[in-house]
Amino acid sequence: MRVLIFGCGYLGRRAAEYLHADGHTVYAVTRSFPRAAGWESRGWRPIVADVMRPESLAALPMVDVVLYAVAADRDSPVPKRDLAIMGLENSLRAISGTCACVVFISSTSVYGCSQGEVINEESPAEPETESGRICLEAERTLIRWRDADGRGTATVFLRLAGLYGPDRLLTRIGQLREGVPLAGDGEAWLNLIHRDDAARLAIKSARIGRDQSLYLGSDNEPVRRRDFYGRLAELTDSPPPTFDPAAAGSDRGSAKGLNKRCDNHRIRHELDFRCAFPTYREGLADALARTLV
Repeated sequence: MRVLIFGCGYLGRRAAEYLHADGHTVYAVTRSFPRAAGWESRGWRPIVADVMRPESLAALPMVDVVLYAVAADRDSPVPKRDLAIMGLENSLRAISGTCACVVFISSTSVYGCSQGEVINEESPAEPETESGRICLEAERTLIRWRDADGRGTATVFLRLAGLYGPDRLLTRIGQLREGVPLAGDGEAWLNLIHRDDAARLAIKSARIGRDQSLYLGSDNEPVRRRDFYGRLAELTDSPPPTFDPAAAGSDRGSAKGLNKRCDNHRIRHELDFRCAFPTYREGLADALARTLV
């Protein structure tokens, strides 16, 4: 395959590594010339462009798959909503007529739920956070493009649970070692997927996913936050975790503890996908083994 990746960050970069290792041609968009040089040395084909600058997207290659995995950079001056919606609109206009399939990385934050409900792809998308509302608006932006300028291009939506893996645990490890309470409710459910599994799932959904399909990407076992961070504490010789529901940040992301439990039945049966890290137990051990702490 010839694959163009928008958003070669934590997830996109890993997908690029897998694709290149399997002999596929990888085009990767970046705003950074030094980063582009590093990617070229790996055998990827970098494209220096910015999704917020339409003129920089004027000469994109013909490809089989576009993997759109753009995520907000905390240090970026661009508002999150502008990047998610305007950046996507600019990118879609640029790829019209140039690709056979778009795999769009979204988030399970589009589901609200606060009573521990089990949710799947058929559950109503009723986000309770600003991040979730932005994700849902971006999905609808892609649907409008697909039904107008994108006809003939297959679209696959991949709503991922929380990503974790190598180098994604350092802040939490520091808090645990210092005995700092974690923001949020320890009894709330976490839904997770290891970064490597998420990258493999994105590739597989591009290869065999049906047009206009939706997949929920999560591992096999939701876990309460207390159990997840308790295991992380054990593995790092840290004190058991404590939680502060009133702490700053408790209203964001997984800390809010919206209390849903994701069912990954569809990816296991429709895509025949098997997680290399089926639960947080295997995933945490791997992540720590590959993290410099």
